[in-house]
Amino acid sequence: MYITQAKEYTKWWKYLIGAVIIFAALFIFSIPHVIAIGVKLASGGLDPTRLEDVNYLMQAFEPNLNLIFVLLPFVGMLLGTFLAVRYVHGQPLLKLTTTRNTVDWNRAAFAFILWGAFTSFMLLIDYTVLSPENYQWNFKLQPFLILCVIAAILLPIQTSAEEYLFRGYLMQGIGGILKYKWIALLLTSIGFGLLHYMNPEVERFGDIVMIYYIGTGLFLGIITLMDEGLELALGFHAANNLFTALLVSAEWTALQTHSVLKDISPAPESMPLEEVVVPVFVFFPILIMVFARKYGWTNWNERLFGKV
Repeated sequence: MYITQAKEYTKWWKYLIGAVIIFAALFIFSIPHVIAIGVKLASGGLDPTRLEDVNYLMQAFEPNLNLIFVLLPFVGMLLGTFLAVRYVHGQPLLKLTTTRNTVDWNRAAFAFILWGAFTSFMLLIDYTVLSPENYQWNFKLQPFLILCVIAAILLPIQTSAEEYLFRGYLMQGIGGILKYKWIALLLTSIGFGLLHYMNPEVERFGDIVMIYYIGTGLFLGIITLMDEGLELALGFHAANNLFTALLVSAEWTALQTHSVLKDISPAPESMPLEEVVVPVFVFFPILIMVFARKYGWTNWNERLFGKV
């Protein structure tokens, strides 16, 4: 029903206009970062031969300022998506979000708290028991408080932008045009993975990391289709990025922050298989079962593979 309720708004040619609006908004909000890089380059603060090195650019500015530059384009992505949906497609934003009469923020809060508590607990166990030698205490009060403000405002916007674009706008659109939910689920999950292909983790560890990104996209798509709305995906995604940014960072990750801890373990040449397999094939299925039990999901075949 989540895809079906938007069927009347899914005209393929409108998505061409929508894509232009979204990419234009994303580009406009990327301009501050481009200007900052240009100014620093002109002043001799950057090596012009390393401008194609994503890791290098991720460390070009003070971490809190850099975080703002990295996240600003997602403000444009979210704004562009809302403008396209509302004014090009004429679709109410509520129908982009959920099949319910109002957005169920309790669902988003449940997913946020559940995943945030789990990831914090796992990090605590690793830091205190399993691998304390892999971490360095990185806490500095003032920059951390500034980080909290930036992260609390911009990271939920970033994660919401990705959810509204992939699990909302594109999944409803592809499903409405191609008429099969599973095709929409698969294509948006692959697209979500490709969005992260330029992340430093992929460059560092290779294409095996894409199993995690595409698997995460599948997980978020499944809970969106089964729950008939974006609320659970919005809560999970916000918790995943927010708690990571605040609690731990490493030099080879996409987000360089004034986190509480810094991972100083030597980065292996390739990602250990269990680090991509366990989340996708163990943790995510368990979460799906928890959500299914709490919210009484039924009719799995129709919701995931039915025709639109």
